[in-house]
Amino acid sequence: MTIEFLITTLIVVASPGTGAVFTIATGLARGAKASIVAAFGCTLGIIPHMLAAITGLAAILHTSALAFSVLKYLGVAYLLYMAWSSLQERGALSVEPDHEQRSAGQVIVHAVLINILNPKLTIFFFAFLPQFVSADETNPLPQMLVMSGIFMLITFLVFAVYGLLAASVRDQVLSRPKVLAWMRRAFAGAFAALGAKLALTDR
Repeated sequence: MTIEFLITTLIVVASPGTGAVFTIATGLARGAKASIVAAFGCTLGIIPHMLAAITGLAAILHTSALAFSVLKYLGVAYLLYMAWSSLQERGALSVEPDHEQRSAGQVIVHAVLINILNPKLTIFFFAFLPQFVSADETNPLPQMLVMSGIFMLITFLVFAVYGLLAASVRDQVLSRPKVLAWMRRAFAGAFAALGAKLALTDR
């Protein structure tokens, strides 16, 4: 495992994206425990993309305009739904009484959907992982699986830190309705912007 792979992975994971935004919003709205669950769900959402890249299914998305477009616009629609829900005060940043808190399963489902409906992730891993496979490796599969596992571990740790930091200021945010309203609009804008970015991407 090279230091270049670890540094590149950290940069990629730490860059703001849909998973990070969702985890931060969850930490603000529901606290530390829920933010860890959200980070775990976002990490699970990476698995199908990694498996697709490792098994070569990414090539289908890369060559089939229809397959890529269908998955892409499903992802766009879901991100726009998240933006609309945030404005309606029942999305990722909705604050609920303790007895009405979403279950861990519900948080995980939302987190997984956010990542799984992004075809660019599959193609990213299709191009990303082979760069760090040894040129003289006769069977690259074990090495790619190890790298995938490390990528997922770093993703979980970084997202968990984001979520816990957000949860640490939760009380200050919730005690200020105007700040909370502004943050709902900000998160709605972030989800909408990420949806627009995905809509404008090509294979």
